[in-house]
Amino acid sequence: MEHVNRFMIQCGEAANRDELRVRLFSSSLSGLAFTWFISLPPNSVITWADLEKQFHKYFFSGVHEKKITDLVSLRQRNDESVESFVQRLRDVKNKCYSLVLDDRQLADLAFQGLLPHIKDKYASEEFESLSHLVQRISDQDIKDFEPRKAWNKKVSFVDEAMSSGSDEEPVIGLAE
Repeated sequence: MEHVNRFMIQCGEAANRDELRVRLFSSSLSGLAFTWFISLPPNSVITWADLEKQFHKYFFSGVHEKKITDLVSLRQRNDESVESFVQRLRDVKNKCYSLVLDDRQLADLAFQGLLPHIKDKYASEEFESLSHLVQRISDQDIKDFEPRKAWNKKVSFVDEAMSSGSDEEPVIGLAE
């Protein structure tokens, strides 16, 4: 009987260690892996084996893997800062599990996706990394080169050409 009790205690300790490993695992994650972990349905991971299975299913199945074409097709949006665009590019790059790019190549890809007026200003520069690109192209520099937004303001006008020397009433209009 003592042998059985000792076995049950060891099993309980192993279960506690397993639960602790699962709980501590999330603190080792960042970025895409952390986002994946917190999006898991409640109670879908009880044991370390469950966690391993879910992790491999998501990250190594190839279903969620991105390709170089996904990176090349990324473009900065008109209302998006350089920092946000680069972060979006990093997120897609993190899903390209089998793609190996050095820092300069990744910076070149990011540069190609920038808005045209930014690319024009910095066309003669080379960037060593994404961090260097973001550091060099600050939001302050960008504001000077943002395209002017059209005003949507109503104005009234009088067309005096019609009224001079004519018996007709002047044309009064409203324009946006």
